[in-house]
Amino acid sequence: MASILLLTNAPGSSVGVLPALELLSHDVKILPATAATLLRLPEADTVLLDARRDLANARSLCQLARSTGIDTPVILVLTEGGMAAVSALWQANDVVLETAGPAEVEARLRLVTSLATAAAHQEAAEIRAGGVVINEASYTARVHGAPLNLTYKEFELLKHLAQHPGLVFSRDQLLHEVWGYDYYGGTRTVDVHVRRLRAKLGADHEQLIGTVRNVGYRFAAARAEDEPAAAQGG
Repeated sequence: MASILLLTNAPGSSVGVLPALELLSHDVKILPATAATLLRLPEADTVLLDARRDLANARSLCQLARSTGIDTPVILVLTEGGMAAVSALWQANDVVLETAGPAEVEARLRLVTSLATAAAHQEAAEIRAGGVVINEASYTARVHGAPLNLTYKEFELLKHLAQHPGLVFSRDQLLHEVWGYDYYGGTRTVDVHVRRLRAKLGADHEQLIGTVRNVGYRFAAARAEDEPAAAQGG
């Protein structure tokens, strides 16, 4: 059973807004469709916003919800004529006609909820630091929106550094924590991968991986004043 907030300024129960809701076993709470409601919006799985009579107010409320950081999915309840007015600028997640049957309403509720859950999981799987976005689930990395074509170890090295911005790691630490304790190569491997990472980040962003003299490397959001490369060639 889902928790649903129905925002409407029409009097009465949900029957007058979306009759199919009465045939579904969801917990529905009715609140006024006002900006004040959004500012103290209770937790819910989905918001149904009555846009049948006042399209301008519905559009303003949708946009306000997004601008104030509300991430609860919003479904607009519309008349047939109102469908023509809705666009992506409204920032609603879905629309449903007031005459929709229970099966359609249930499907739309289920879809927006599952998409919101998937988006939340993806965001949780992302590491963000200094303009770099790393997605552990898809093994992808971007810097200021531009994709980075990284090898597996380059990805793991960047991820490890970005997870601990400002923290300095010695070459031995990186070798053990990224390559593993069963790796018997020298610390030169770390320097080579750092150099490759910097090259792929590009001249505008290579400073994100800073060198700390006689110690190792760190992820820094701003250009460090450390020497650009260690004696080992990092």
